[in-house]
Amino acid sequence: MIAVSAAGAIYDRYQNENKVMPDGQMTVHFIDVGQGDSILIQCGTHAMLIDAGDNSCGTKVQAYLENKGVAKLDYVIGTHPDSDHIGGLDVIIYKFDCENVMMPDCEKRTNTYRDVISAMKEKNYINTLPEVGKKYNLGDAEFTILAPSKKYEDANNNSISIILQYGDRRFLFTGDAEEEEEQDIVNAGISIDCDVYKAGHHGSRTSSSEELLNAASPAFAVISCGEGNSYGHPHARTLNEFRQRGIQVFRTDEQGTIEAVTDGVTIKWNCSPSETWKTGN
Repeated sequence: MIAVSAAGAIYDRYQNENKVMPDGQMTVHFIDVGQGDSILIQCGTHAMLIDAGDNSCGTKVQAYLENKGVAKLDYVIGTHPDSDHIGGLDVIIYKFDCENVMMPDCEKRTNTYRDVISAMKEKNYINTLPEVGKKYNLGDAEFTILAPSKKYEDANNNSISIILQYGDRRFLFTGDAEEEEEQDIVNAGISIDCDVYKAGHHGSRTSSSEELLNAASPAFAVISCGEGNSYGHPHARTLNEFRQRGIQVFRTDEQGTIEAVTDGVTIKWNCSPSETWKTGN
């Protein structure tokens, strides 16, 4: 059931009537960082950050976290070393107590990457390498590492990918993973059936393959991209695929920061899905 109220969209797909639901809620914030990614997940007093936008976004993400009452981060994930994902992470690492920092075994000879590594050394943080199949708790939520399962030549295909579950609701995050890594995710034998899919690579045509979407079968997709970006994100092929499958789309370039709140049964959004189906310029 999808209903629309003044507060936005509410999604309810109850799967297991006998399952004990968690007593609380989880909020997923898709922070508007322009052409980049940054996702804050809060579950009770626990919090996780996935990426922090580009170099100009560190203080913006810091301010957003502080505004939401985040004092420390259980997990900080830099999905891969591209600047539009880890550019602001050095600020976050300096400013917050980060219990676990996770980045893939993929280096990049850039000042942006070196800044993040320097921040980690300054705080005496050791990188936790992703291990496919390993599970982590975030309060009453749990996430499982899906990728990368090997080292790829393309940095995008080294993206840390996870499936996050709270009660019966599941969220899929794949960074900038493209078709090669997506195929390995599908073949890994871990269910990626989900309610919400953070569209890979900002809605690029090189991600969100048919194989991934068939396995994930999301009801919603969130596209994080910048208004008028030079890459043309999101691409027509991806939007057409979403539309044909009846996937409702939220977009940071049109709607700003997007929040999804779930009690483990329903998902409530802070805005209604986009209806433009407009490709990037």
